[in-house]
Amino acid sequence: MSRTTPKKSIKPVVKSVKPAKVTIEAKPEVKPEVKFGKLPDLSTYPLCLRWLHDRTDYEKIRNVQYSDNAFKLDRMRKLLGLIGNPQDEVKTVHVAGTVGKGSTVAMIASMMRECGYTVGEFVSPHLVDVRERVVVNGKPISKNDFTDLIRKVAKATLKLNEQPTFFEVMTAIGLKHFANEAVDIAVIEVGLGGRLDSTNVITPEVCVITTIDYDHCKLLGNTLPLIAREKAGIFKKGVTALVFDPPADVEKVFRDVATKVGADLRVVNKDIEFSSRFCSDPDLGPHARVCLYTKTSRLEHLPVPLPGEHQSSNCGLALSAVDILKSRGFDCPENKVTRGLGNVKVPGRMEVISERPRILVDGAHNPASVQSLMKCVGAHVPYDSMVCIFGCCSDKDVPSMLDKVNLGADKVIFTRATTTPRAASPEDLQKMFAERSGKMSQVAKNLPEAIEIATRAVSREDLIVVTGSFYLVGEAIKYVQQDVNHTPPTPARALKD
Repeated sequence: MSRTTPKKSIKPVVKSVKPAKVTIEAKPEVKPEVKFGKLPDLSTYPLCLRWLHDRTDYEKIRNVQYSDNAFKLDRMRKLLGLIGNPQDEVKTVHVAGTVGKGSTVAMIASMMRECGYTVGEFVSPHLVDVRERVVVNGKPISKNDFTDLIRKVAKATLKLNEQPTFFEVMTAIGLKHFANEAVDIAVIEVGLGGRLDSTNVITPEVCVITTIDYDHCKLLGNTLPLIAREKAGIFKKGVTALVFDPPADVEKVFRDVATKVGADLRVVNKDIEFSSRFCSDPDLGPHARVCLYTKTSRLEHLPVPLPGEHQSSNCGLALSAVDILKSRGFDCPENKVTRGLGNVKVPGRMEVISERPRILVDGAHNPASVQSLMKCVGAHVPYDSMVCIFGCCSDKDVPSMLDKVNLGADKVIFTRATTTPRAASPEDLQKMFAERSGKMSQVAKNLPEAIEIATRAVSREDLIVVTGSFYLVGEAIKYVQQDVNHTPPTPARALKD
C-alpha cells in the first residue's frame, strides 16, 4: 500500500554513445558486443542462471579497471530505458559506505516494514542463493519472477552496443521487480564505491553513507578522503545526505561534494542530535542504547538489536533516514519504528549457524570489520576457546586483517572459498600469519575440511568462527544446511520457489 503521493517520473538524460570497438584481448573484462539479435535458450531457470553468470562479474575478477570506460552509467541508463525505466517508478533510499551498509539497510527496511509499508531491499553479495539480492518484505524474489526478469533483461541487451555486467543486470532486475511489486520504498545498497556504481542511476528520497575505512584501495584511493569522494558520488541535488560524525578531513570532502552538487548534508551527532551508551541487562545482555531528537521525532533509549558498539552509529543513520522519510510524507509512528528496529535480522553477520558444534559466521572482509568482529565476539559470546576459520580475497589488506584475527583467535585454520577466483592461497595466508604473529596455524584445502578439523579440536564450550569473506560465509552456511551432523540454522530469509 502506498501512503505517499507518487513522485513525478524523472526521465534520466541519456547521452549518445558511439559504439565501442572492444576486443577481448584489449579489455578481457568486457564481453564482446552482441551484433546479431539472437539469444541462447532461456526456457528454464538453470539456463537463465547460466546466462546471468556468463556476464562479466567484477566481484570475481582480480584486476578490475575502475574507470568510466568499464563502469558506464550511460549503459546502465540505456538498459533501464529498454525495460521501462523502473527507477522512476520506485521511491528509494541509497546506502553507500565501507562498513555497515548491510546492517543499515536491514534496519531501515525492518522499521519501514513495521510501519506498514511494502519494502524492497537490493543488497550484495549473496550468501547462498543469488535471489537473496532482491528482496520484498523480507522474502527473496521467486524463481518464476527471477526467470521472467532475466528473460526480459536478456532480450533488452540485444539492443545494446555493449553487454552489461552481472551487477548491472542484477540492478536492472532488482529495480524492475520493485516496480512490478509496487513497493512503497526500496533500500538500495551500493555495490562498489558510489560514483560509478550501477545503482547510481536513482534519485532517492535520502542518501546514507556509513563508516568510511580502507577497502578496495587500488580502485577507490589509498586515503580516506579519496575513498570518501568516491562514496559521495551518490549525492544528488536537493536530496538529503546523511553521514555519521566522520573525521575532519573526510567531513570536509563530504561538505565540498554536497555544496558542489547541491545536496543537503546532515551529520548525525552534529547536525542531528544523537547519543548512545553501552549497557547490559539480564534480558538483552551487553548492548547499545541510542537516543535521536529531531523536529519530527523523539526517540529515546532504543536498544540496538545488533551486537557490537559499532552498530550504534549504523542505528543512528538508519533512524535518521527513517526520520527523513517521515518528513517526506511517510507515516512512521515512533512505537512502530521502535518495534521494527527490535525485529531486525542480518544474515551472515554475527550469525550462529550451528549449535553442536557451535559455529558463528560473519562476513567481515576488511581490517575494520574483522577488528569489530573480534571485539564483538569477546563481548557477546561466552566461550572457552576460539577456533577461527579464515579465508579472504587476495586484493584485500591481508596483513592488517591477519593482525586483527590474531587479537581474538586461539587457533587459526586457513582455507579458501571455492566460489571466487580472488581467494587468497591458504598457504600464503599461513606463511604471512606466522611471520607477523610467530604463531602456528593449520591449512585446509576447502571449507568442509576446515570445519572437520575445527570440529575435532573443540569442546562443547568452545566456539568456531568462520570469517574473512562473504563467499566463505556462504559456503559455511550451505555446508551446515546440508550436513546432518550439524544443527541446521534458522534462515533469516526463507528461499521459496
